[in-house]
Amino acid sequence: MALNPFFLQGSPNEQRLVQELINEQLRIYGVEVIYIPRKFVRRETILREISSSKFDDNFALEAYVNNYEGYGGQGDILTKFGMSLKDDLSLIISKERYEDFIAPFLELESDEEIVLSSRPREGDLIYFPLGQRLFEVKFVEHEQPFYQLGKLYVYELKCELFEYEDEVIDTSIDEIDTQVQEEGYITTLSLIGLGRTATASATIGTGYIREITLNNDGYGYTSPPIIGISSAPLGGTNASAKAITEFKSGFYAIKQIVLTNAGAGYTIAPNISIVGNGIGAAATCGIETSQFGVVSINLTDNGVGYSTAPYVSIIGSVGFGVTATAISSVVGTAQSVSSISITNPGIGYTLAPQVIINRPPILTGIGTYIFNEIVTGSRSGTTARVKSWDFDAKTLKVSFVDNVTPNGFFPGETIVGSISNAQYSVNTYSNWNPYDKYGDNLQIQTEAESILDFSESNPFGSYWYYKYIIR
Repeated sequence: MALNPFFLQGSPNEQRLVQELINEQLRIYGVEVIYIPRKFVRRETILREISSSKFDDNFALEAYVNNYEGYGGQGDILTKFGMSLKDDLSLIISKERYEDFIAPFLELESDEEIVLSSRPREGDLIYFPLGQRLFEVKFVEHEQPFYQLGKLYVYELKCELFEYEDEVIDTSIDEIDTQVQEEGYITTLSLIGLGRTATASATIGTGYIREITLNNDGYGYTSPPIIGISSAPLGGTNASAKAITEFKSGFYAIKQIVLTNAGAGYTIAPNISIVGNGIGAAATCGIETSQFGVVSINLTDNGVGYSTAPYVSIIGSVGFGVTATAISSVVGTAQSVSSISITNPGIGYTLAPQVIINRPPILTGIGTYIFNEIVTGSRSGTTARVKSWDFDAKTLKVSFVDNVTPNGFFPGETIVGSISNAQYSVNTYSNWNPYDKYGDNLQIQTEAESILDFSESNPFGSYWYYKYIIR
């Protein structure tokens, strides 16, 4: 039998009145909290788990604190990993207020980031200003009080103290964002604020090696071979050269032989020897005895801030001769030009030419990196988020490093801020986190291994040895 039509169990007007009374009470007796929705950045498609998320929106919302005797939960617990805080918080918010002032904004977000916008979700954050703490929503109760006048009016958010796990928190509220400034896995970039252009000078002479011809590149070398050149006559300058190799089918082969010094005073072409653990390589050379060419290039300043070998140009009059050419080398992470080799000494110089070395990518660092902005390596393409920037020490702490290359940021490349447009060159980069509170575990393990020799069959005693060997 149908219900009595004269008793409505709550008319729309009655429901509207109850909702407005609840909203008014929350404004009077509640506190203003900050609701921070969780956005999914990356999800694993196989296990359907969230590998990274971010919190970059904030909504002020009135809420009634249901914990009248203080925080709930288990309180402070001492564990083997330190002090663990297990505080709970129960908050009541207006269903209508959420649906009218928060849900419409979340509906505009991508479905990949926000999978449910119509109600509060487990995993979202609440900033509780009275305790200056972040709480994570663990359960959303939506049926208490149970259908008064046939409708639900509030959500009860059951929250636990938030445990940071490398999420991106960028709400633009300093009071919230700075709480995680030193949290998470943080790596360090040592940057260069001031680069310096390398300089060099050239020397000309006669009786020099004009060119080296590679007759056979050889095979089977496991390391670059050594190039030997027979000595110049008395009073001359001995020539020297090095091999530039390329990797082929698991072995090195000679790609080119360049001069580190073209020598001087040769009257006949010297012999070229190639010494290494491969076979077959052979080269010959020709000399110039009458006209002047560039016989050596000496670095007067190695410069600072080079990520790759800079271009070298040689400027000087040769008349109807040939202009000399050279190449530079930058070895390791020093970010300085280590050497300049002559690829062609040229011919026809009457005065020593000028050697011009291209300047490094950045001569003077600019700008100030901003907390939480994304920075990108100009060469590696690696991205990260700024944790802190020490201008005086030129130290940049970053997290959420998205490695495009296995080693992350390259020494010498430019680090560009996406918002600040700050630009500095990398001096060194360490992907080890020196600020991790568990980072000493490696030192503990190393010290333990020096005490116990686990290569022994019984590192804890010699009972077996004495029982079976000494007898």
